[in-house]
Amino acid sequence: MKPTRSLTGITTISFDGDATLWDFETVMHHSLRMVLQELARHLSEQQIKQISVEGMIRTRDAIAREFEETEMNLEKVRFLSFQRTLTSVGIEDDGLARHINNLYMKHRFEDIELFPDVAGALRSLEPIFTLGLLSNGNTNPEHCGLGDFFAFTIYAQDYGIAKPDHRLFEIALEKAGCSASEMLHVGDSLVNDVAGAQNAGIKAVWLNRNQAPNDANIHPDFEVTDLFELVDLCREIGTG
Repeated sequence: MKPTRSLTGITTISFDGDATLWDFETVMHHSLRMVLQELARHLSEQQIKQISVEGMIRTRDAIAREFEETEMNLEKVRFLSFQRTLTSVGIEDDGLARHINNLYMKHRFEDIELFPDVAGALRSLEPIFTLGLLSNGNTNPEHCGLGDFFAFTIYAQDYGIAKPDHRLFEIALEKAGCSASEMLHVGDSLVNDVAGAQNAGIKAVWLNRNQAPNDANIHPDFEVTDLFELVDLCREIGTG
C-alpha cells in the first residue's frame, strides 16, 4: 500500500508478537490437542467426550474476562481454565490441572513457529533500527530464536495494562529511549496495535497477512501483507 505518511526520523520499530511474528493460533490448538490426549489417560471415556479443544478455548476466554480487572498473568489464567475444565466433568484435582497446564506450556513454548518472513525481515531491519517486542501475550522471543533481535521486550501482564491502552506504548517509548515521532509500531490488530499506537502519537503499520477488509473506522499509517513489504517500504522512503 502506498505510504500515507513519511517515516523520516524513525529510529525504533516495535512489534506485536502473536499473529504478527508467530502463529499463536496454530500452536495453541496443537498444545490443547496434546492436553486432550493426556487427559484421555486420566479420565473416563464419558468424561473425555465432554471436553474438546474449542471448549477449552471458550473456558479460557471466559476466565480471562472474569479476571481482566484483577489478574493479568496469562499462565495463571490458563491454569484456572484447566481447573474449570476438570470441574465441569466432576474432577476436583489440582495436581492433574497443574500437570496438564505444564504440558500445555511445554508445547505452547517449545513448538511455536515463526511466520516464514520474520527472521529474514528482522535481520534486514536490525542493523538500521532499534527493535522491540510489545505484546499482550507471554511468548519469550528466545523460545523461537529471536532473542538477539530485540533491544527491549514489554509484556502487558507485567504492567497490569494491555494494548490498546496508550500507557503501554508510552512504557515502550521510555524503554527504547526515543520520542513518539521516532517510533513505528507493527501489528496485526487494528484496535490493539494501530489505534493503540496512534493514540500514543506513534505511527502504526497494519500487518494484514490475510488481506482482510478494513471495516473499522481505524486508519493505519501504512498497510503491508508481510514483513518483507515493511523492509521494502523502509527502503523506498529512504529510511533503510
